[in-house]
Amino acid sequence: MFRLALAVTLLSSPALAQVASVAGTDGKNALGKVPCAANAGDPMQSCNAELRHHDDGTTTLAVALGGGKVRNIYFKDGAPESSSSTSKMTYETLGDLLVVYIEPGEVYEIPKAALTRQ
Repeated sequence: MFRLALAVTLLSSPALAQVASVAGTDGKNALGKVPCAANAGDPMQSCNAELRHHDDGTTTLAVALGGGKVRNIYFKDGAPESSSSTSKMTYETLGDLLVVYIEPGEVYEIPKAALTRQ
């Protein structure tokens, strides 16, 4: 029943539209898409993403940016703390979205509900 509730919660999220267990993992990963822009001036597009909730309460969002490039964003208590980039990262909350900016022009829109532990 818990897995069904988790699946329904993530399926209702516009940015993480598909839930699946990744082979060889503990089943805590959510696969889907998030709106993102990889470069300054690029339009927002739908990027493949994996959301990983860890036992220590942290969360990692891995976003495929194309060309084999993946951006990891690390969250603690639902707020972004750092990323796999050495560039400056900022964020803002817009309604139920958390918008993460990584200089010079990366943008990621993540539903706050997806970051909440179930």
